[in-house]
Amino acid sequence: MASYNKVLLMGNLTKDPELRYTPQGTAVVNLRMAVNRKYRTKEQELKEEVCFITAVVWNKQAETCNQYLHKGSSVFVEGRLQSRSWEDNTGAKRSVIEVRAERVQFMGAPGQSKASSQTAQVGAETLADDASSESSWLSEGLDETQGSEEQSN
Repeated sequence: MASYNKVLLMGNLTKDPELRYTPQGTAVVNLRMAVNRKYRTKEQELKEEVCFITAVVWNKQAETCNQYLHKGSSVFVEGRLQSRSWEDNTGAKRSVIEVRAERVQFMGAPGQSKASSQTAQVGAETLADDASSESSWLSEGLDETQGSEEQSN
């Protein structure tokens, strides 16, 4: 059975990045994004829908995102969908589907001129021990094959 998991998103941050560190010292940041879609209905009425998505960024790339991005920043994220499950404080089973960012490109804040906008691209950095710290951080419910994937910059 063939499978392919690739996500490309361009949107704006709805919150400042949330940087934290795993017990092993690996940096991880959540980028809360709003991705808009404009379309016309059958009656030619212009509509807009917004999709709110969380992109999870790891390692040095997470620290760079935390340093340069802020609420309202425009970003282009390339990655893959990833689901995880956990038990909350009340004992209820929770789950979420997020984008595991492999590449984040800073597009500049809305309203900035091209001359003053800062564009930077930070490639995904994967170290051999990162896969194990990522797996332990997310939960035991994740597919353990993610550590064997090869990622390129």
